Amino acid sequence: MANGNDSKKFKGDRSPCSPSRVLHIRKIPNDVTESEIISLGLPFGKVTNLLMLKGKSQAFLEMASEEAAVSMVNYYTPVPPHVRSQPVYIQYSNHRELKTDNLPNQARAQAALQAVNTLQSGGLTLTSVPGGEGLVLSGQSPVLRIIVENLFYPVTLEVLHQIFSKFGTVIKIITFTKNNQFQALLQYADPMNAHHAKVALDGQNIYNACCTLRIEFSKLTSLNVKYNNDKSRDFTRLDLPTGDGQPSLDTTMAAAFGAPGIISSPYAGAAGFAPAIGFPQAGLSVPGVPGLGPLALTTSAITGRMAIPGMTAIPGHSVLLVSNLNPDAILPHGLFILFGVYGDVQRVKILFNKKENALVQMTDATQAQLAMSHLNGQRLHGRVLRITLSKHQSVQLPREGHEDQGLTKDYTNSPLHRFKKPGSKNFQNIFPPSATLHLSNIPPLVTDEDLKRLFASTGCSVKGFKFFQKDRKMALIQLGSVEEAILALIELHNHDLGENHHLRVSFSKSMI
Repeated sequence: MANGNDSKKFKGDRSPCSPSRVLHIRKIPNDVTESEIISLGLPFGKVTNLLMLKGKSQAFLEMASEEAAVSMVNYYTPVPPHVRSQPVYIQYSNHRELKTDNLPNQARAQAALQAVNTLQSGGLTLTSVPGGEGLVLSGQSPVLRIIVENLFYPVTLEVLHQIFSKFGTVIKIITFTKNNQFQALLQYADPMNAHHAKVALDGQNIYNACCTLRIEFSKLTSLNVKYNNDKSRDFTRLDLPTGDGQPSLDTTMAAAFGAPGIISSPYAGAAGFAPAIGFPQAGLSVPGVPGLGPLALTTSAITGRMAIPGMTAIPGHSVLLVSNLNPDAILPHGLFILFGVYGDVQRVKILFNKKENALVQMTDATQAQLAMSHLNGQRLHGRVLRITLSKHQSVQLPREGHEDQGLTKDYTNSPLHRFKKPGSKNFQNIFPPSATLHLSNIPPLVTDEDLKRLFASTGCSVKGFKFFQKDRKMALIQLGSVEEAILALIELHNHDLGENHHLRVSFSKSMI
């Protein structure tokens, strides 16, 4: 182990250990709480154990799966998270699991873990737990109310979407100005995401030393968005009008805030005012946002141009570069199905000279961001995926007569797109890869044994299965690992079960 005071070692020249679900966290502040360390891991999956060594300014965090740990390390490595304004460093531990049963002073850590796990399994009866500060869900609303203080630079709806998407699927945002303060209401698909975002982001700065987020749960449990424009957006309804100059809030909601009927621009008189810092083109790593790693705010997000239906999406931001693929196993169809869980894939190109790399073109920048945040660091065919935004604006098809061995595919008119229908339920069922899959469109004569056999035939181990009580057309199936579930989804989504029923497969947020 590196010892706490040898800071030269921390500049990244330690040889990285191989991935482990136990993470070693260094340089933690003396006054840090257990729940603050746990909250570093929560956006990536379940935290199963914690060991604090405050004397050495170190902690060990054990995640439920290696996949979650890989996602966490990939996420925090480029820009370390800040805890109490101090950067902390995260790497894989040499330990494969944490054994803390016989160690002293573990009561607080275990109480904090128990608090989180009670929340995650949906038992929201907590009021207070010793050592579990900040882990109590004060409201079950999926809607957060956000106030941005010290607004020295414009904060757009797009900036908020990028930041808050790190914690789950954002489905609606409304921004407005009240009491001369820029405020927003933001609705997640799941109240748990809202809780994690509030724990991680409340009190943090978007940019260095300014634009401070103040976050609370809203009394509203759902937002009603009438227009898609730069003040309000419903990401599940790409068919909404832009409503030029119309109020973004309907009157009942306006009354709920006491907001004026017509929402004034947060920058009256400051049109065209862009932040006075030189932003690198590729996107911005923002040290001012502890716990967020690089915020990858694209310049388009900062200047507030965004993909509004009817306008062309911002070029260059809907194409993803996927690297570290397994060249012997990967096909365009597999990437189409996997990335299609997070948006409608238009084209896929596996690079002819370098088959470890592929370009995946999504419908718009929002879908590209979603796919990237959910799939980067996941394992596919034994390799850890690396995903970044590509500099290409679109994927070129091969010229007539130039066949490229089927490495480029156009899916523009595919019947398998999940998000074509405006307001489709699929928008609210976007979850990170998990070992439990949600199955639907099962015909009446297919039994649980049939389905277990079908999944076992792809080479995965089936750990559990259950039909939905209310609707036998749907079921959950639990497999041996997230990687197995990813492969099974690719292979069996749209599988023909007979009787004109094609199986629909997606990741589930539930366990069996």
